[in-house]
Amino acid sequence: MDHGTVGSAESGRLLVEVREEGSSAVVTPAGELDHHTADLLREPLDDLLDKGFARLVVDCSRLEFCDSTGLNVLLGARLRAEAAGGGVHLAGMRPVVARVFEITGAEAVFTVHDSVDAALAGGAD
Repeated sequence: MDHGTVGSAESGRLLVEVREEGSSAVVTPAGELDHHTADLLREPLDDLLDKGFARLVVDCSRLEFCDSTGLNVLLGARLRAEAAGGGVHLAGMRPVVARVFEITGAEAVFTVHDSVDAALAGGAD
């Protein structure tokens, strides 16, 4: 497996790290995902999809907050990934973030895993 870091982006409230794991890409947002920081997540997700990574794992274990704008970024990436034959897998969600997905019903359209390792072991979409 390739564990190389592809890149990162940061603002004062959100850091996004990206790494390749074989045919998957792992994206780790850390901090607050809202309308002020959403582009910091949208851009690397779009870049990965443009590069042909159709299977994305979003490690939510360091995500402290997610509003509707952040949720829309993830939903948009999911639509693009599924159109390419892949999907967006969410891993390690904290209860405060999981609640947003539960309230909105978005949990029903994502595959959610307890950990990144479990998401990566899930195989092809």
